[in-house]
Amino acid sequence: MTISSPRRVIFSADDFGMSVEVNEAIEEAHRKGLLSTASLMVAAPAFEDALKRAQRMPSLRLGLHLVVIEGDSLLHLPIITDQQGWFGRNQLQLGFQYFFSPATRSALKKEIHAQFQQFARTGLRLNHANAHKHMHLHPTIGHMMIHIGRTYGLKAVRTPMEPAGPLGEAPTLGDQALEQWTRVLRHQIHRAGMKTNDSCFGLRWSGHMTPERIHQLIPQLPPGVSEIYFHPAKGQNAQMADLMPGYQPEQELATLTSPATKDLLAASGIQTTTWDAL
Repeated sequence: MTISSPRRVIFSADDFGMSVEVNEAIEEAHRKGLLSTASLMVAAPAFEDALKRAQRMPSLRLGLHLVVIEGDSLLHLPIITDQQGWFGRNQLQLGFQYFFSPATRSALKKEIHAQFQQFARTGLRLNHANAHKHMHLHPTIGHMMIHIGRTYGLKAVRTPMEPAGPLGEAPTLGDQALEQWTRVLRHQIHRAGMKTNDSCFGLRWSGHMTPERIHQLIPQLPPGVSEIYFHPAKGQNAQMADLMPGYQPEQELATLTSPATKDLLAASGIQTTTWDAL
């Protein structure tokens, strides 16, 4: 007889440092809700504000949200960013460039080092790492993030594998492709002796992790460790509205602070956890 793994879940938030609105929501979701973990953008406009809040919340686990697409860089290297130091938004184009161009890979390596170094300068403990827009699924980015991160104490990495079944949906060709990419990433993570999750939720419903949806999902969570990641905010500034049109960040905050979410976890026999507890 086989015994299934217990169900555990990490509640996390991406984009810490993107804006004061995001930072306010992450602080509220940690102090008043279920949020245990956040991923920090070290070159983002509200990084300093995020750092001050993090120093007031030693129980909030923080990781690096590596940015190599659609965001600010630290080094402003012209081969990988525009004149303002901004990474492009074309994922396919960047993917080819990062894979095939040696000069690009050299610049990328310097930027990734700089972002880990900036996180280290904060004095905060590096709990985990992932990449903006899941760019660490790209074999080059994944390898660099893991290899460089290890020198900064990295021990856990997100695998963004989202099974369709618990969401009440049928698997698609896109799911099959994602599974192949995540196999490569899992191999890189395990080869480095690092931890990762079994399942991840937040891809299909990105920006729309409403209480209704998450309350339907929780009883259906699969065995093992799931990460459910959010993009909470107290509102959207102009840049956020441009980059994430139609997102419902206030609803995502409501999910994390809802007493019903916590009650449902207890009723379903699901424990909350963190990367360092795996």
